[in-house]
Amino acid sequence: MKLPSTLLFLVLFVGLIPLPANAKKTFVTIGTGGVTGVYYPAGGAICQLVNRGRRAHGIRCTVESTPGSIHNLNALRAGDLDLAVVQSDWQFHAYNGTSKFTGQGPDERLRALFSLHTEPFTVVARADSGIERLTDLKGKRVNIGNPGSGQRATMEVLMKALGWTKTDFAATTELKSAEQAQALCDGEVDAIVFAVGHPSGSIKEATTSCQSVLVAVTGPVIDQLVGKHSYYRKATIPGAMYRGNSEDVATFGVGATVVTSESTQKTVVYQIVKSIFSNLGQLRRMHPAFAHFDQTKMVREGLSAPLHPGARQYYEEVDLR
Repeated sequence: MKLPSTLLFLVLFVGLIPLPANAKKTFVTIGTGGVTGVYYPAGGAICQLVNRGRRAHGIRCTVESTPGSIHNLNALRAGDLDLAVVQSDWQFHAYNGTSKFTGQGPDERLRALFSLHTEPFTVVARADSGIERLTDLKGKRVNIGNPGSGQRATMEVLMKALGWTKTDFAATTELKSAEQAQALCDGEVDAIVFAVGHPSGSIKEATTSCQSVLVAVTGPVIDQLVGKHSYYRKATIPGAMYRGNSEDVATFGVGATVVTSESTQKTVVYQIVKSIFSNLGQLRRMHPAFAHFDQTKMVREGLSAPLHPGARQYYEEVDLR
């Protein structure tokens, strides 16, 4: 059928009109950690804020529970994730191709977005285990964390610094974060370790389900680690946060950071970062570990990889860089 000339003109004219920005949908997935840790709710909070504006910017964010930082960085490099929450130390090693990433070489496409909360390295022991300080872990049954997790990798760094191997323990287990509190309370292990923001659901479970104590992680070796590496910092777990632990506990820690790849579109990253920083007050209320987020520290601390251009553009617009 031959179209009338006026209708044909309209069809051709409409075809030249650009589609609205929200007509093209972009899907992004953020890798986090175990569901009982803080990475998973952090990823959920980020996606919630991003998805509130999806009608305008067309970005749909989903959360994926993963084994943790090492897995996330490898998946990001392989293109299996778009964003990831990772420890600041492993962000450094992935970008520079050091430590666990020596064999793969530097991930020069890794890009930083912002930091989140501090993650104190946390040791929880059964009250009847006789573990009162870090060195008391020798000869005990310890869950050192699952392969692929940041806590496992950090525990291995600590063990190396102390001159320990697995044989220095009576036994080691490789349970995921969601499994270790029950193992502790069931008497299967004497202590568990965790690099996590506080308050943590896993630590709360361990301290409410059985008699357990938080153990200080201090000493000359810790001082040397913090002094030598910029991605480590001294940290304190506040007293009275968990049942049976009324005093502050000194330790060291890392920062939780959000990273992406150079290949992620600049406009997508810009909108994600804008969604977070323009709603920072709401983000602080989404989890107790987020309560003290400071936007200046979020864009300056714990970021070893270069900023993604989309993040840099937003920060320059609001005078954060």
